Amino acid sequence: MNILSIETSCDETALSIISTNTKEKNFSVRANALISQIDIHKEYGGVFPALAKREHAKNVTPLLIHVLKEATLYHEGTTDLSLPELEATLEREPELFNALVAVLSNTRKPDIDALMVTYGPGLTPALWVGINFARALSIVWDIPIIPVNHMEGHITSILFSKDYMNEQKALIDMNQVDLPVIALLISGGHTQLVLVKQWGHYEIIGETIDDAVGEAFDKVGRMLGMEYPGGPKVSQTAQQGVDDQRVSLPRPMISSGDYRFSFSGLKTAVRYLVEDQEKKNALDEHMIANIAREFEHAVTDVLVKKTTSALLEYGAQGLIIAGGVSANTHIINSFKECIEKEFSELTLYTPEQGLSGDNSLMIASAGFIQLLTHDNPYITADELVAVGNLKLS
Repeated sequence: MNILSIETSCDETALSIISTNTKEKNFSVRANALISQIDIHKEYGGVFPALAKREHAKNVTPLLIHVLKEATLYHEGTTDLSLPELEATLEREPELFNALVAVLSNTRKPDIDALMVTYGPGLTPALWVGINFARALSIVWDIPIIPVNHMEGHITSILFSKDYMNEQKALIDMNQVDLPVIALLISGGHTQLVLVKQWGHYEIIGETIDDAVGEAFDKVGRMLGMEYPGGPKVSQTAQQGVDDQRVSLPRPMISSGDYRFSFSGLKTAVRYLVEDQEKKNALDEHMIANIAREFEHAVTDVLVKKTTSALLEYGAQGLIIAGGVSANTHIINSFKECIEKEFSELTLYTPEQGLSGDNSLMIASAGFIQLLTHDNPYITADELVAVGNLKLS
């Protein structure tokens, strides 16, 4: 089958087309494209939901034509549209309705057999754009939809091979991943420890009770005078820092005995430290680097301690670290060092370059897992709704 995958959960509009081979339990990537909104949201210091929704609605139709052409599935022609039904489906997306009518009415139905789309978790206004887009295509092309959990996408993102864009088999052999594994999902919106006993079935064993790791990095970056997104800049600046007796931050809940996380208090501690150094006229570039270093080390210490405890308790054979913050070099290197010392037989899995942040290929991999593990993963357009606080199960 040829399947179109759609991701609009936050500030990336992403579409992919895959060709499946269920006999081989694999697929190839025929097209992959993404438009980021980072530059647009910089002035707000974070993602502004209404603006994200507007940008998704503007970008998703041109992106559709782009991936259809890349996959050589685009053919000019005419298609009779049921305009009243389409307009009712997109009644809250007038810009998207106009764009789709203009394109679809002059395009022959492509060889697309199904759709996969993120339905949560994420920013609800942003999710609805991708969902309504999928519902509209499902109606016009008369094809089914597979709803995908965004966090399952992050977990399955580690299944892609090194050369996933140029191979007939984009995924590694899933049997190579010895289960159970623990997945540490760290992103701008989530910090979770997930037990994966089998693909397609997940149990959250711990998560943040307030800020997510990526959110804390971005907010600390703002305190240190860095523009959004601050997380990568904090990490870069931390590399210039050194141990400093004047800089000490707590390791929240590191000895709580459970797998919950909390980073709000750590963020507050950074704010007090910054204010104190400002009063002393000591907040120069060296002090900023030292604060960034101590913050990054504090976060890492907590993540490593709780994750390694979970690995031991659940007898995990592997560790998945995924999500946008999995691109943090210090965090990954710290886990590598810990595993080498304490878990010689354990395998660490991280996404290939370009797949740690939000993308539609990870939605394709999670949807493909559903094809392999569920008798009927499809739903109709009417059944599809956005669930902003969706949980893994």
